[in-house]
Parts: sequence; structure tokens; C-alpha cells
Amino acid sequence: MKFFLILRHKILPIFCIIFLLSGCNVLQRLSQVGTEPTLNAISNPKYNTNYEPVSMPMPSPIKAPKRQTSLWRAGSRAFFKDQRAQEIGDIVTVIVNINDSANLSNGTSSSRDESNNLAVPQLGGLQESLAGIFPNSVDPTNFLNTTAGLETDNKGQIERSEEVNIRVAAIVIQELPNGNLVLSGRQETRVNSEIRELALGGIIRPQDIDSNNTISADDIAELRLSYGGRGQLSDIQKPRYGTQIVDIILPF
Repeated sequence: MKFFLILRHKILPIFCIIFLLSGCNVLQRLSQVGTEPTLNAISNPKYNTNYEPVSMPMPSPIKAPKRQTSLWRAGSRAFFKDQRAQEIGDIVTVIVNINDSANLSNGTSSSRDESNNLAVPQLGGLQESLAGIFPNSVDPTNFLNTTAGLETDNKGQIERSEEVNIRVAAIVIQELPNGNLVLSGRQETRVNSEIRELALGGIIRPQDIDSNNTISADDIAELRLSYGGRGQLSDIQKPRYGTQIVDIILPF
């Protein structure tokens, strides 16, 4: 009986606290046991909770005068309709080719030897009285002799290699006052109960878009690229909440 009282008053509250900390994510994952994870619905990026309009320093707008007898309009790139993305809602293909590697190494080596000698052959006539204070073995001509040595050898090395080759179609969600375009793209692919998610965002110049309506990731300012996944494999590879909390709290 005492065991059940301890279980009720001490252990059950702990489980309740853990359940509340995990939130609705536990209920959602429990409801998906035995089924494949569902894809997110296609939605307007502006309606996401974390969406914030981009604000950048802009030059003063310049209005080009209209000429009634001219076939050329200031700011136009061609006489015919340009099929490249240039307005909100247009689609542009982003080519991401990242092949980055870094190899850093450093070393520090230092050595120091120090020797100090102190002699008191004459001390105002008091050198003879030192024998009464110190043992007879004390030699005033070699009163203090110290040596010290220090040597350090430190080495460090970092090796990193990353390679990403993907193509993603992004949507123009905002046009800045100077004509630059804000992109937002997202892809989801489900393979064997695992969803791979790719999110991309940044700012481009319409002039950098190629004739086939593609742009390289190198031409995107403020590039934000996220690649991850969710599903059974990600759940197994991800540390549990308790392990993550312990790793943060423990100081050793």
C-alpha cells in the first residue's frame, strides 16, 4: 500500500510534468504510429507565424518621363514580354551547387628558462650575525638561488567538407522598392516513411536571372538554406528531450 502511495504522490507528477513539457508533439506522434508522416499543405508563405517582410536600405525612387512617340519604355529590357520572373507570384528555379571544404591547422610552441641568484657578502657589517639566525650551512655569498623552466606545445586542426547539389523552384513573395525580389521556396519529398524538407529564401536582382528563368545560389543575397527531415529515421537519430536537457544542464 505504501508503494502505491509513493507512486501516486511522487512518480506520477513527474510523468505528468514530462508529458506537459513535450506538449502536443507527443499526441501528434502517437496518432501517427504505424502510418507514414503526412506532407504539409501548400500555403502562402506570408501566413506563416515566423514570416517577416524584408526591409533593406533603398535609394530614392526615380520616375522616368513618358514619351508618346517612343516605342521604348525606360526600364524595359526588351520590346516583347520577358518570361523571366519579375513580379510577385512568379516562379524562378534556384540552382544550388555548394562544394565547400576547409582545412585549418595551427601550432604553438614556447620554451623559457629562468635562473636567479642572490648573494649578500656584505650587509652593513651584519653578515657575521647571520650565523646566529640561520643554520651554519648558510653561505652569504650564495644566499638565494632559484631556477625555473616552462615549455608548452599546442596543436589544433580542423577539416570540413560540404557538398550540396540541388534545384528548387522558388516563388517571388515580395518586391523591394529598388526592384530587387524576395524569394521563398520549399520542397517536401517522402521516401519510405521519411520526409525530406528543403527550405530556401533570399534576395535577388532580376538582372541576374538567366534567359531560362534560373538563377545560381551564388547570386542570392541573404541566402537562407535549410535541409532536414522528419519521420522514423529522424526520430531514431535525434536525442530524446531528456538527454538534450541533461546535456545542457550538466556542467561536466
